[in-house]
Amino acid sequence: MQLSFIDIAIVLAYILGTLAVGFWVSKKASKNMRSYFLGGNSLSWRMLGLSNASGMFDISGTMWLVYLLFIYGLSSVYIPWLWPVFNQIFMMVFLSAWLRRSGVLTGAEFITFRFGNSLGARLSHLVVVVFALINVVAFIAYGFIGIGKFAAVFLPWQFSADPYWNDVAYALIITAITTLYVVKGGMMSVVFTEVFQFVVMTLASIAVGIIAMQQVSPELLATILPDGWSSVAVHWQLNIDWAERLPAANEKILQDGYNLFTIFFMLVLLKGVLVSLAGPAPNYDMQRVLSTKSPSDASKMSWFVNVVLFIPRYMMIAGLTVLALVFFTDDLRAMGSAVDFEQILPMALKEFIPVGLKGLLIAGLLAAFMGTFAATVNAAPAYVVNDIYKRYINPNADAKKYVHLSYLFSVIFVILGVIVGLFIPSLNNAIQWIVAALYGGYTASNMLKWLWWRFNGMGYFWGMVVGIVAAITLAFTSYNPLYSFPFLFLLCLVTCVIASLVTRADDMEVLKAFYIKVRPWGFWTPVREQVQQDYPAVQKNPHFVRDMFNVLVGIIWQTSMVALPIFLVIQHWSELLVSLVVLLVTSGLLWKFWWKNLEDYPADTPRHYLPGTAGEVETRG
Repeated sequence: MQLSFIDIAIVLAYILGTLAVGFWVSKKASKNMRSYFLGGNSLSWRMLGLSNASGMFDISGTMWLVYLLFIYGLSSVYIPWLWPVFNQIFMMVFLSAWLRRSGVLTGAEFITFRFGNSLGARLSHLVVVVFALINVVAFIAYGFIGIGKFAAVFLPWQFSADPYWNDVAYALIITAITTLYVVKGGMMSVVFTEVFQFVVMTLASIAVGIIAMQQVSPELLATILPDGWSSVAVHWQLNIDWAERLPAANEKILQDGYNLFTIFFMLVLLKGVLVSLAGPAPNYDMQRVLSTKSPSDASKMSWFVNVVLFIPRYMMIAGLTVLALVFFTDDLRAMGSAVDFEQILPMALKEFIPVGLKGLLIAGLLAAFMGTFAATVNAAPAYVVNDIYKRYINPNADAKKYVHLSYLFSVIFVILGVIVGLFIPSLNNAIQWIVAALYGGYTASNMLKWLWWRFNGMGYFWGMVVGIVAAITLAFTSYNPLYSFPFLFLLCLVTCVIASLVTRADDMEVLKAFYIKVRPWGFWTPVREQVQQDYPAVQKNPHFVRDMFNVLVGIIWQTSMVALPIFLVIQHWSELLVSLVVLLVTSGLLWKFWWKNLEDYPADTPRHYLPGTAGEVETRG
């Protein structure tokens, strides 16, 4: 495909602008470790929220979501619960505040805060580093697959006659450019460039939705769609039959394993709740939370991610899907069983986006890749340099040396992710393994760390080891990772409980410091009784029921923001009105029962445990 001069100029201007912003802030970002990885805790929650949303608005995920909406229709609003997408609701309601109260630099450092310095705590610290680095490599590989497929459709140069190696060449070039500004500028570079990127993506997304509405009438679309495509209802079996229009779509549904939709729905809901209770994985999402100025800002940041992400993103997804349904179904049918549904997005862009906007949209989707990639890469050196080199090898090095080592390890992990990406056959394979197998092995240990005082470092370590080994083993089998999740979770949960009960409890002073600062609900009575001997005013967290109500309302609120732009683009006005009413009602409930009750620390927290005091410094280990 040949891009016009205007489109090429827009894309190049965007890339140069991104690099310029990254280098502009690099001097400030490189002062020390906290500046490099957390932006010195000086960035506003609005900027961090836009940055986090940009990191989640990734090209690989957008290609996957277009294919889901194309095949599964409105039922696809539930499929992203695989991640689970509603973990951001748990984050905004209580987990972001709990995490930010720790005052740590990374997820691995949080483990020291939770378990202390016992052998079990040290082993847990190392296993979190291992998990975080596996997670980084997996996400780099996932992004690498998507950007190669996308760029090869639009950019004019042919590096190889073999389409696969042509995709790889483009992925390598774009990956190298993105790595350059991430390595140089750290978190501050990532945040500033992602805010810029998000503006580009939002404009492009709204424009695509409008084009689809202009090109495709509701009457024309109705003649194309199979029965059940426009329904958000959950049925025992997926109520969509593509047999007459696109038989390969039915084959894909069977291959994905989502046909028994009620079972799938209940499974992703159960998995989603458990994984969400575990809190964020040690990746870009956690780093954004730790970068906020205060616990209440951390909660607001997670709320803002939902507000700014879903409506513009699904305008683009719905617009591209509608164009593909109407104008490319025949082409897809002609491909037979060899059809690649992950190519729907670039196919639709290629044919129906006008000059100028096409350049903006390609820049926006490059931004989507660069945003996710940048945020992921920024997390890797934080764990290697802060949690291994600084902790175990050279704790007194010059601040500049830590930053320079961060440059080096960023590049190393990009190379590892690219190598892994060369061996993954599709985006769907990568997503299934990350969200079901890798996160499945993470869930039990990280859920219990918030909720049970007797859960110790050894229990955490062995639960994580079993989970990581099981996840890697699943990667070499033909088992569906999603349907393996309950067994994986149960195996890890039993391991965690047994390992904790047969070993000594953690140091009570460590547990008391954790409880006083974080104040989780759950099974903490023995610790609270010990705390009250020194600080009688400290009380239990009484907000479990309120938090669970806000989570339920929040999931409905978030889902309405996914469905609303789809109904807008397909011009189903009555369903759009219902979605809007649901959005307004749930927004009001969240304002009353969540926003108005936000607090940084419980009012009874002893003063010397608050930020900026000696007590706070000591709890960082």
